[in-house]
Amino acid sequence: MDDVQQLTATITEAFRTVGHQLTLPRLLLQFGLIVLAAIVGTLAAALIRRRIDLATLAVGWPSFLREFLRLLLANLGAIIFMLVVVVMRAALISLEITKHAYLLGIATSLVTAWVVIALVAGLIRNQFVYRLVAVSAWTMAALSILGLLQPTMTQLDSMGVMIGGLRVTPLLAIKTSVLLMLTLWAANTASDFLERRVRNAADLTPSLQVLIGKLIRLLLITFAILIALSTVGIDFSALAFFSGAVGVGFGFGLQKIVSNLVSGIILLADKSIKPGDVISVGENFGRVGNMGARFTSVDTRDGREFLIPNEDFITQRVANWTYSNDLVRLFVKFNTTYASDPRKAQTAAIEAALSIERVLRKPEPACMLAAFGATSIEYELWFWIRDPAAGVANVKSEVLLALWDTLGKQGVVIPTPGPARVIYELAQEDKSAAPPAAGKSPFPS
Repeated sequence: MDDVQQLTATITEAFRTVGHQLTLPRLLLQFGLIVLAAIVGTLAAALIRRRIDLATLAVGWPSFLREFLRLLLANLGAIIFMLVVVVMRAALISLEITKHAYLLGIATSLVTAWVVIALVAGLIRNQFVYRLVAVSAWTMAALSILGLLQPTMTQLDSMGVMIGGLRVTPLLAIKTSVLLMLTLWAANTASDFLERRVRNAADLTPSLQVLIGKLIRLLLITFAILIALSTVGIDFSALAFFSGAVGVGFGFGLQKIVSNLVSGIILLADKSIKPGDVISVGENFGRVGNMGARFTSVDTRDGREFLIPNEDFITQRVANWTYSNDLVRLFVKFNTTYASDPRKAQTAAIEAALSIERVLRKPEPACMLAAFGATSIEYELWFWIRDPAAGVANVKSEVLLALWDTLGKQGVVIPTPGPARVIYELAQEDKSAAPPAAGKSPFPS
């Protein structure tokens, strides 16, 4: 509590001193010049940006030069402000209006630090990390310029609590948080680059590519955390206090998460499911998309993606349509009347299947006589496709439509219920009704 009161008193005294100094005429003059320089810099930067077309100016430039030019234009107002303040400060000193122009000097240093930090940190693509690095670096630079860096660090380090064998202070928390964010960002960036290289390796299977990518990411993130903690001076033996709680958390609260993580690694290792496979698990049927640490996405071709926990692929029965090869056999059923020749029906069915582009010629389609029903003969038409990811129901529909046309041409009759026959006969009496394909009725006479 005494440390907090002391810090509060120091800050209050600093504000009181600054407030008194700002009432002096020479400081008021410098403050006014700073405001004027800010207005000049803003207007001049806006005018220059209107006259410069970045896309046209940087045509053919290397990517890093285009990015540097973009950063220069983005910080043009601060650069012009800095130059104007430097000129104003030199003019005040040369005219002996003031000896040092202390306030203008501080403003110049602060803006210079901001411009340099913005140009360097601007190369970071992640906007959150960019803002974090820029604000943190400029805050430290500002405190150093004002001579407050060491006192601030001392005050932040003077307040702390003991947790196990570790003394936690605000300074330690800030340093650890900043370093963790930076190292984790660097680890993710490096792992993304390495994962792209692994995915471009043609001699690796898709499942092995995903497994290697996940292992690389896990190792880099682990190293990033260890490096950040060791850099700020945390003794890992002091973290032994948390080992019991972490073990209990993994045993109870994180049970499902760990189970899904281990299941995902097993799936990638044994190659039972890999990206691009066509699977059905439970009521879900579709193509395997992304295999994450916790879940696997299955695209159902209707605009939805099911995110199925990896554990379900281990504990449930999964049908992988493309496990060993991409050949898939489908079948459709149909009936004919006893008055129709079954051999003609089989020939017409095979002809109908072969007329569909997605149906393979080898293995050849086959039509089997399944049973002699009470009122009709039952058949099963088998055929093969190689692209189940493009859909199964649609190719069945195409085969059935082709079967309807082909059976009519061969004179094979499809039996229909009584009401349907009546409707058809009434339609035939109407001269405006369209005749069936090939001029023959598909209904029994």
